[in-house]
Amino acid sequence: MSYPRVLCLGEILFDCLADRPAASLEEVESWTAYPGGAPANVACALVKLGTPAGFIGAAGADELGNSLVHLLQELGVDTTGVQRHPTAPTRQVRVLRNAAGDRSFAGFVRFDNAEFADTRLLASQLPEELFENAEFLILGTLELAYPDSRDAIARAIELAEKYDLKIVIDVNWRPVFWSNPEEAKPRIKELLKKVDFLKLSEEEAEWLFDTTDAGAITYSLDVAEGVLVTAGNKGCSYCISENEGKIPAFKVDVEDTTGAGDGFVAGLVRQLCDRGIKSLADPEIAKKVVTYASAVGAMTAMKPGAIAAQPTAAEVEAFLYLYKN
Repeated sequence: MSYPRVLCLGEILFDCLADRPAASLEEVESWTAYPGGAPANVACALVKLGTPAGFIGAAGADELGNSLVHLLQELGVDTTGVQRHPTAPTRQVRVLRNAAGDRSFAGFVRFDNAEFADTRLLASQLPEELFENAEFLILGTLELAYPDSRDAIARAIELAEKYDLKIVIDVNWRPVFWSNPEEAKPRIKELLKKVDFLKLSEEEAEWLFDTTDAGAITYSLDVAEGVLVTAGNKGCSYCISENEGKIPAFKVDVEDTTGAGDGFVAGLVRQLCDRGIKSLADPEIAKKVVTYASAVGAMTAMKPGAIAAQPTAAEVEAFLYLYKN
């Protein structure tokens, strides 16, 4: 049996995107549901880029959950770590977008934020053999908001440390997921003590560290091997193996930014798998790694939905070739 090199743990859900730009829920006339959830997006993106990945998370035993699990399997994502909850529903998130394609989260469909299946991920059911054979564990922070999934994250980190996996964290701060948003910062900061590679937006960097300087954040974390701070159309700054730099954003026609950050994370981890972490000591390689991640993120923003918009490895190479020439 072949095992995934990368494990992505967290939420799987449907993003219900407003069909037209709107400033409020009241302005929305119709919605289209797209499969999503940051860790699930990353797993799918990695497989499309050619890196074997597995998703660990909980979905409802409903039609929505069935369709999400089927999609993962169709794309080739390992679903050994998927748990199905018999009564809790699969989460649906309402997503508004403005004329520039930027999105905002406007709440959930029919249920309270803590009632969905993704919150019921059980630590006791995480398959240890997946961790024994993987190289990377990718985590978000949304599931820190709920007791069961918070315990599952703690167990995953325990297994990652036992089997020497590198831990990649995308902060992905979404206040709407937290019943008490005041609890978020201390819990996220505690999680970051375990991070090897950290990706966060400029807003998240300011919120957590009072700076957007990737180098300063790296040194404050002490254990991190790399920090990347993304800023949408302003590009990305990074500090990787003490190599610091900035990459300008690729100029593309943005349709929908949902999943662009997840594409960035997938591109980053794909490069880490391909090149090996020791190669990051070379400043030129570090720059190429971040450029590749930025390209995957930009390409994901060119179409609606997160998973459907993700590029293949060949498409990324062609995109980078065009920009270089």
